[in-house]
Amino acid sequence: MNERPKILVVYYTQTGQLKRIIDHVLAPLGGKADITFEQLVPVRPFPFPWGKQEFYDTMPETVQGTPRGIEPLKVDVNAHFDLVIMAYQPWFLSPSQPTAAFLQSEAAAGLLKDKPVITLLGCRNMWLNAQEKVKGYLQKAGAKLVGNIVLVDKSPNLVSLITVLRWAFKGKKEATRFLPQAGVQENEILTSDRFAAPIAAALENRQWDKLHQQLLNLQSVELLPNLVLLENNGISAFRFWARFISAKGGPGAPERQGRVTMYRSLLLVGIFVLTPVTLISSLIKLNLKRNELAREVEYYKGITLR
Repeated sequence: MNERPKILVVYYTQTGQLKRIIDHVLAPLGGKADITFEQLVPVRPFPFPWGKQEFYDTMPETVQGTPRGIEPLKVDVNAHFDLVIMAYQPWFLSPSQPTAAFLQSEAAAGLLKDKPVITLLGCRNMWLNAQEKVKGYLQKAGAKLVGNIVLVDKSPNLVSLITVLRWAFKGKKEATRFLPQAGVQENEILTSDRFAAPIAAALENRQWDKLHQQLLNLQSVELLPNLVLLENNGISAFRFWARFISAKGGPGAPERQGRVTMYRSLLLVGIFVLTPVTLISSLIKLNLKRNELAREVEYYKGITLR
């Protein structure tokens, strides 16, 4: 009798939404593969709901890739797995700190070397820079990225910003009279089991080269051109503020709290002012640089690292 394929799922979630996405994606594989779940646990847990000052104070180290440490993994790093699923959320246009801590660790190097990896994201709508960083970590670990699945909140950008901040700071996810429910839409989660069939086929025949295109055919990654432009502007600003704040000390340092407050005050104003401007400029660039922007969209939808 053939041994069932073994899947390792590495993830970190504060709200439980990402775990629900994982469970729905993998539900059809339950009887066809042995699945091991490894939840990443920070040495000092991040709060949820967040305090506003601590939330914004977390930005510099997240953007700079100097994360808070995680507890030792429960899984045997020498164990064999036929597939690794790296499930994560972006924080400040970068991989969440627990995700980055794992991907930089010796344990990840042991688990990921020569392994096919699928990245699975559950997030608001801006994930491009985070995925680029994850691609780099995976490449350094000797892993082979074979697929990417991104489930996003499909509400308008500013609406999703309001609802996710309400969820983060107050723990309130439910819809109100004027706002939709925060997070990835329920139907997106419930129908994510459609991705299991191509994953199962790739596991069975050990042929990974066609998997990502098969996932794309099932709308695993949808990307609007204006978000490419918006995120490129956003990450440049985050890198400036990360340097500016961290120059005054590490996380929680009293000396840097004035700069954190300054950043916190300007960020939302900037977002609400720049988003309409970026939308207009993106419409102009769509006409002036249509081919160039189309190539950017296709690149970010793919799994290669330039």
